[in-house]
Amino acid sequence: MPVSLSPRQKSLLIRDFKDLMPVRRELELRARQEAERQAAVRAAAALARAEKELFSRAVGRVMALPPQHQPGHKASVERARPAPIAEQHLRDEQAVMQEALSDGFDVETLLDTDEALSFRRPGIGPDVVRKLRRGNWSIQRQLDLHGFRREDARNALGAFIREANKAGLRCVRVVHGKGLGSPGKTPVLKGRVQSWLVQKKEVLAFVQARPAEGGAGALVVLLAPG
Repeated sequence: MPVSLSPRQKSLLIRDFKDLMPVRRELELRARQEAERQAAVRAAAALARAEKELFSRAVGRVMALPPQHQPGHKASVERARPAPIAEQHLRDEQAVMQEALSDGFDVETLLDTDEALSFRRPGIGPDVVRKLRRGNWSIQRQLDLHGFRREDARNALGAFIREANKAGLRCVRVVHGKGLGSPGKTPVLKGRVQSWLVQKKEVLAFVQARPAEGGAGALVVLLAPG
């Protein structure tokens, strides 16, 4: 049978329940704090493990010193000898560079002839060309091809772009000349330099230099991050 409570009993029961509410909230708060503490402990342990693994990977395999190198013995360190220059490898590399930069490459359809000549690789927005023309990137290195023969210029340009990219440079200038000293007063290397640059994957864009930077006799080149 259901138990019937008097009004007084009901009042006492409600009051007891209300008295228990702060205790319940305190227990819930403590439970949350304990969960947060355990989560922080687990996170700290995971971070310590990650740092230990990172240190182990950085240090690599550790080997004990042989007896003659233990404390009290003078260690004998053999200096690494420089690797011999592989002349055939250099010749092969030069041949590959010449093949990669073809004189027969048709660059005309890839150039933008707006107010001044420019090139941008697919995926590079026109704003990049505008910023490059305005000088937003500082010129970090320059190659001057004045007086170079075609083959020498091609090899020098290929090496220059490759080394600049490896060094992490972003903006360089290539001076090809205006051809004022050439027969017919026409620039001999200008068109070839444009063609070679378009074929280099490191080149994102280039524009004709501003008058103070060489004008029609030079190109400002933006390189991909190294």
